[in-house]
Amino acid sequence: MLTTLAVENYRSLRDLVLPLSRLTLVTGANGSGKSSLYRSLRLLADASRNGAVAALAREGGLPSTLWAGPETIGRAVREGRTRVQGTVRSKPVGLRLGFSGDEFGYALDLGLPVPDLRTSFGLDPEFKRESVWTGPVLKQAKLLADRAGPSVRTREQTGAWSEDVDPIRHTDSMLSEFADPRRAPELLLVRERIRSWRFYDQFRTDSGAPARTPRIGTRTPVLGHDGADLAAALQTIRETGNDAALDEAIDHAFPGSSLDVANVDGRFGIRFRQHGLLRPLDAAELSDGTLRYLLWVAALLTPRPPELLVLNEPETSLHPDLLPALAELIAKAAESTQLIVVSHAQPLVRALEAAGDELGLDVGTLALVKEFGQTILSGQGTLDRPSWYWPKR
Repeated sequence: MLTTLAVENYRSLRDLVLPLSRLTLVTGANGSGKSSLYRSLRLLADASRNGAVAALAREGGLPSTLWAGPETIGRAVREGRTRVQGTVRSKPVGLRLGFSGDEFGYALDLGLPVPDLRTSFGLDPEFKRESVWTGPVLKQAKLLADRAGPSVRTREQTGAWSEDVDPIRHTDSMLSEFADPRRAPELLLVRERIRSWRFYDQFRTDSGAPARTPRIGTRTPVLGHDGADLAAALQTIRETGNDAALDEAIDHAFPGSSLDVANVDGRFGIRFRQHGLLRPLDAAELSDGTLRYLLWVAALLTPRPPELLVLNEPETSLHPDLLPALAELIAKAAESTQLIVVSHAQPLVRALEAAGDELGLDVGTLALVKEFGQTILSGQGTLDRPSWYWPKR
């Protein structure tokens, strides 16, 4: 389980170190930095697939994603005696992301390249440092793999550093290039754990949504991000022995209702029976809220739970009456996987806190607020921050 998440210089997240729980609820007003936190986690996952540079390009490039305020905010500004002004930079420009748990930690430092007129790709961000270590806090003695610029070194089983220092391209992650089961098994383990992270962000439920159309069904233990394989995912849940949980989730949200999956020449489609209706409804006839709830059922009852599941605003399009049922689904899923839920809906947050307490889960609520343009954790003092150290360039 991850216990700490650290972000530096990503949009409004100038310097954020957060404690993580089994079920972590991230809340705050619009513009407080919730979406930036969600995207920073996705960027970490992209790095494990060598996709960090491309992901930053989709956001407008590294300069567009960096913290836009001054390097430091002085006391005079905080007391309102002067306006925010630019300062002389004393540290290198960089975007830093990292996490740690009881077993392993990982951190990366992305920076601007040295100007080179010989290439047209002079704005591609480079990995300046990358480190993997054992335990929750970075220490030199705990390092397993370390990357400085174009060089990667790994620690051997004897505890000594390998004599071979391997070259690597500045824009490649060592997680994708040096995860060798013989030379660096721990690096491979960290990479595969990050790659198992799963993200769901506002399923489509409009009239043309992929989930509304019958499709060829195959065994689907993991619901796709667009929800197109919804019917197949629900049938997979039934056939893997979790049909009782599926029926309970439907009945809790829609008392007296039931759900079946029709198979017509290999094409799977939903048949939703509601109390009082003479015939079942297919996916094209369902309301946006009903369809979205079924998508969350398929995502949360997955027969193949990930190491980390991140949900972004799962309450979207749902009637308040459905939030207790959704909260119970999420809390039960947290018994088998670590969950981070980003939401500004206080009724859902309260329902999740209650459901988590009832199941005896470790639930943490993180309220984000803005202060002088930067995102901070409400109520977190200097001594309340988890221990965290960045690898130095």
